[in-house]
Amino acid sequence: MAGLKLENICKRYGAVQVIENLSLDVAQGEFVVFLGPSGCGKTSLLRMIAGLEEVTGGRIAIGDRDVTHAAPGQRNVAMVFQHYALYPHMTVRDNLAFGLKNIGIPADEIAKRITESARMLELDTLLDRKPGQLSGGQRQRVAIGRAVVKEPGIFLFDEPLSNLDAALRGRTRLELAQLHQRLGATMVFVTHDQIEAMTLATRIVVMKGGAIEQVATPAELYRRPATKFVASFIGTPGMGFVPVERTANARGRVAVTVPGGQVVTTHVSTDGVPSQGLVMGVRPENLRVAEEGPLRGRVELVEFLGERTLAHLKLEGETPLIVTVAAGQSPKLGAHVHVTVDLADAHLFDESGRAHHAEALS
Repeated sequence: MAGLKLENICKRYGAVQVIENLSLDVAQGEFVVFLGPSGCGKTSLLRMIAGLEEVTGGRIAIGDRDVTHAAPGQRNVAMVFQHYALYPHMTVRDNLAFGLKNIGIPADEIAKRITESARMLELDTLLDRKPGQLSGGQRQRVAIGRAVVKEPGIFLFDEPLSNLDAALRGRTRLELAQLHQRLGATMVFVTHDQIEAMTLATRIVVMKGGAIEQVATPAELYRRPATKFVASFIGTPGMGFVPVERTANARGRVAVTVPGGQVVTTHVSTDGVPSQGLVMGVRPENLRVAEEGPLRGRVELVEFLGERTLAHLKLEGETPLIVTVAAGQSPKLGAHVHVTVDLADAHLFDESGRAHHAEALS
């Protein structure tokens, strides 16, 4: 196992700046996920760690070794790709052994590693099959097994679950989490799927436009997003945003006027909060359709999701908002309803997108 250190990493393709001055420390044994929309630079960053892309500027260290300009085979990493990249003419056993034979690992050590990884990934009965005889999930397990047998310092995963159907994705996600627990290995995983990130990571690196928006645990990202982008990207559905106007303070807390004219007092301290350009951010589970409430909107769509029901509303000014509906209720399309707000979990965001969080009332 090894840790990872990125210092002021830059990447340009011609005149296009993809990543600029990005720094990050990954501790030994962490499961870190790079999360962000397409084009944010997360895959380019992973490929630079693997040595598959050159670094335009900056430094990469794995353990205590500077590997910025080292060849991929000299970095002590193993990469699992989005596409399985298995040799179709070889059996599972030979696919697992191929990379080890190329670097001169003794045959008895290869056999031992294959036996251990096959048991760990439940490939024991598949070792004599060829990739064409395997399901998609089984092929992905073989691809992971090919990385496991190398016993690398760091595992790198480039969206390895994106080609699987929903049920297989869920099972393979669980297998990856259990694999990390068993190996205690350092893992770096790239995805645009925030559910994968939230369920797998010890820490998530949220990226946007080649820069880091926030690095935090899944719980911290969800409860205290640093920016409006993080708040909207994390959660299914993401946080809703209501334009508000700041009014007189109350007990050192920010009071705001919401669409429709009612004044509510947030739990956000007045320190550092600007007087203009604010939006209030609230997650659907902290909003409820009720007989009375400071917000009022028209029902555009109702989603029944089994364990909960969501109502899509349009507030005054046509602001969209998704709210939770109490069990057994289902408002009619086109109806005008009131919405309550759990102000202890409401945040304010300024024009720069910076978050101002609710604090416990003293």
